[in-house]
Amino acid sequence: MERETFYAQMAGGSGLDYELYLNTEALLACQKPFSALCNHDELQFQIVHQVEELWMKLIAYTLLDIDEHLAQGASCRVLSLFGRCHRVLRLMIAQLELLETMSPKEYQEIRLQLGNGSGQESPGFRVLVQMLPHIWRTYQSEYLEKRALTLEQIYNSQYRHDDAYVVAECLMELDELFQKFRWHHILLIHRSIGMGAASLKGRSVDLLQTGAKHRFFPQLWEIRSQMTDAWGGTYGRVRDSIADGAP
Repeated sequence: MERETFYAQMAGGSGLDYELYLNTEALLACQKPFSALCNHDELQFQIVHQVEELWMKLIAYTLLDIDEHLAQGASCRVLSLFGRCHRVLRLMIAQLELLETMSPKEYQEIRLQLGNGSGQESPGFRVLVQMLPHIWRTYQSEYLEKRALTLEQIYNSQYRHDDAYVVAECLMELDELFQKFRWHHILLIHRSIGMGAASLKGRSVDLLQTGAKHRFFPQLWEIRSQMTDAWGGTYGRVRDSIADGAP
């Protein structure tokens, strides 16, 4: 096939309504020209990361709406919007698998094009890290403090599977999916360039590993441990095996 013919068509700019609405000419110009790619995998590398930025932009935009609806106690709308964020995060995790189709050699060639850049410099990532603690404060104010409730009551002693509970579980899932995204990113680095290389020590990889241990809503993780400890105090931390009573 004549590459140049198809290259020209891939650039967009036909002036059709679809292209004008989506601004495809500008969108398709966001990647390097084909002639400037360091190898045939660099286009994929750029597109995956650019799409991730767009997904994070959508999550951040949606979190602003979630925060407003939390403040109004509009739980049904909050649940719907959290569901969108969860789906987007699952897409982000799945997309990372595309980068596993690159060989370590090709990945190293692309790294040379990045300078000292890393995912820690992502504007979308930095915004989300700042926004999530604020989301928790709004939930805490509207669903706990104003209702004179604690997480222990919501999850255990006054458990009713009500809106305070299901919104808390939405927060938990968001936190869990964010951590899964981070861990998939770490495993991708393991597979692509390794984690033990001397050139990576003290750099962004260390920050990524530290971040993967971070919890945005630690209270939601801790309540589970507290409940298990309380049950252990009542029923015993180590119980008799059910096999002991078998005939």
